[in-house]
Amino acid sequence: MKQNEFPLSAVAEIKLSYHPHFKANERPKISEPKQCYKIFMDNWDLGLIEIQEQFKIMLLNRANRVIGISEISKGGIDGAVVDARLIFAIALKAGACSIVLVHNHPSGNLTPSKHDLNLTKRICECGKLLQIDIHDHLIISVDGYLSMAKEGLM
Repeated sequence: MKQNEFPLSAVAEIKLSYHPHFKANERPKISEPKQCYKIFMDNWDLGLIEIQEQFKIMLLNRANRVIGISEISKGGIDGAVVDARLIFAIALKAGACSIVLVHNHPSGNLTPSKHDLNLTKRICECGKLLQIDIHDHLIISVDGYLSMAKEGLM
């Protein structure tokens, strides 16, 4: 064997694991955007909400109980890069059946941009392929939120 060659068996094994801290029936159940907003705000770094755009997801089980929240990215004042592959890698690892997307607008303006709408559409299309529903995409600020699902933008 040459010095730079490796045997075909020299590959890393990949295992999936998930260790929840609460029983499924103890987790909050989501039935409306206002509940999502409250949970996100309770878990948001309020020192950054008016300075830096952040994008997070809420992972839900089949009964719409919260599995957890995961930060996808932090950006600048007016944008954050969002990689759909990362969203769905996390969702698949956690065994999520559905997702709520959320990001803040540091300006406080809750109107979705064209980029926000295109991103939401693309993530929803990816979710359909994986049978993971995207329930909503919230845009949040300290003063309130906009639900894209409630506004008919999804």
